[in-house]
Amino acid sequence: MTNSTLNSNSIKKHDIKDKTVLIRVDYNLPMDPGTTNIADDSRILASIPQIEYLLKRNCKVILLSHLGRPNSSSDKEFSMKPITKRLSELLDKPVLQLPGCKGKEVENQIKQLPFKSVAMLENIRFESGETKNNPRLSRELANLADIYINDAFGVAHRAHASTEGITKHIPSYMGFLMQKELDILGKLMSNPDRPMTAIIGGAKASDKMGVLKNLSKTVDSIIIGGGMAATFIKAKGFSVGLSKYEDDRLSEVINLMEDHKNRAEIIIPHDVIVADRFHADANFQVASIDSIPENMIILDIGPKTSQIYNGTISGSCTVMWNGPMGVFEWKNFSSGTINVAKAIAGLEDGTTVVGGGSTADVVSKLKLSNNVTHVSTGGGATLTYLEGKALPAVEAIIKND
Repeated sequence: MTNSTLNSNSIKKHDIKDKTVLIRVDYNLPMDPGTTNIADDSRILASIPQIEYLLKRNCKVILLSHLGRPNSSSDKEFSMKPITKRLSELLDKPVLQLPGCKGKEVENQIKQLPFKSVAMLENIRFESGETKNNPRLSRELANLADIYINDAFGVAHRAHASTEGITKHIPSYMGFLMQKELDILGKLMSNPDRPMTAIIGGAKASDKMGVLKNLSKTVDSIIIGGGMAATFIKAKGFSVGLSKYEDDRLSEVINLMEDHKNRAEIIIPHDVIVADRFHADANFQVASIDSIPENMIILDIGPKTSQIYNGTISGSCTVMWNGPMGVFEWKNFSSGTINVAKAIAGLEDGTTVVGGGSTADVVSKLKLSNNVTHVSTGGGATLTYLEGKALPAVEAIIKND
């Protein structure tokens, strides 16, 4: 996937004046628990330049997204209505909430819209055919517009009706956000400023093993944190107490750390924060990895490890971070993640990319989003790309050209 290929599929390369345009956006936003109040509207804000670009060209703009994982259309808590209301406020213009995603009623309402209007379709996952990539649903979605734009990088790894199937029935292009994500991640993987460090956290080594193997050939250092660190510590021959580790992955982890063909140095914790139970108020202490108590569990990296990690980060020209260092949600076990976030934010002259939902949340909560080069909107999509695998939604647009 070259830059010239991506650029040829950019919406900026095509005449869209006076068209009805269907944009697949990613408005799968976090809500305050038990309410329909939006906790973070950054994804809506990020989509506005694309919407305004189309409005300036006298287009009708029809927006399509999923929200959560509803069981059926009767799950009203997953309606797009609160998001439509917030988008209207941010655009400072009315946004029509359509009653569904397909059918004659929806088609007629779109036809009656004046140009330079914006409308929101209902949650696409109210349709059971969405995740099954149902051909009929794909055609019905294509019937709503003249042009389709995919600007939802967060679901680019999904071959769904609204991301992959639809492209077989309508001229299809990449939006601004999709293009930006692919440009930045593409440079990370093909031509990064060196030295480059990847910081990988998360619960399970198995979830990130493909990414680690691919990155080990590309980056200069890989920093390990999160729950998966227990498997790496165990692979070094140390006890991890009551911490969960993946016994069936130990040989794979050992091979990864000892394979001299790999470019990357893999850096694991030197010390950790251990607790007597998995609880926010658990008793805790610092332990070296060679003396973890048998009755305790690892919940964060330790202060010495934070210092070592920060030194590696500060000596890097490019840093990519995916996954917290510990149980960030609990104050007593958040210091490792906070220290790493601040070290990344302090790298003024480097390229810093933060990817993954929970990692992006960390940076947002610490109000450091403006201190990093790019906060990726992709979780699974980012990991799929970093693993070296194709993204179905992107491949579909390239084939459509």
